[in-house]
Amino acid sequence: MIIAIDGPAGAGKGTLSRSLAAYLGYPYLDTGTLYRAAALYLIKNGGALDDPTVIKATVESVAVDIIDDDNLRTSEIALASSKIAKIPAVREALLEFQQKFAHRSPGAILDGRDVTTVIAPEADVKLFVTALLEVRALRRHQELLDRDQVSIYAKVLAEIKARDEQDKHRISAPMRKADDAIEIDTSDLKPLDVFRIALTVISEVAKGKFSMPKLLINK
Repeated sequence: MIIAIDGPAGAGKGTLSRSLAAYLGYPYLDTGTLYRAAALYLIKNGGALDDPTVIKATVESVAVDIIDDDNLRTSEIALASSKIAKIPAVREALLEFQQKFAHRSPGAILDGRDVTTVIAPEADVKLFVTALLEVRALRRHQELLDRDQVSIYAKVLAEIKARDEQDKHRISAPMRKADDAIEIDTSDLKPLDVFRIALTVISEVAKGKFSMPKLLINK
């Protein structure tokens, strides 16, 4: 079973994906981490963030190697990764790797911005996890503080808003809700509530009781 989860920054899709992966025993891939890893490598080594050739080579050679670096979650890296993610050559370089990951047995969980629409449109379960901009900014602000990083809420809010615009309006694979994806608004939900909703969807799909587009989930 392929479980694909999309949504904007700070909506809680990563928390949900990790919880589902632990519960189901499925491998999990945060597709955005691949772009952040490439951005981090380029910044550390003085690479140009506007040179498609250099970025493509970087993505193919080092992105996966530094995927666990603690610095991947900074605001600087988040904005840089969104910038390079707009480059078609970069997305193409990572597409095959992500698609192969999606078809691991007995299943896989992937989250990002275009998993349900580009990477795995054939996914058995498609979720679009979202939340109000202000809520997402507050979550990211608190996350940075918890990591002992300096954070100013107003700055985080502006950065997430800018990233939303980049992700929605990029030419290559813009972020959007797939027509057959189920939307979960986490603004007023706790992580456990979101997990239970998602698990209900997955369980029902596994039983084959109905097709995804016909399922409605209320808060």
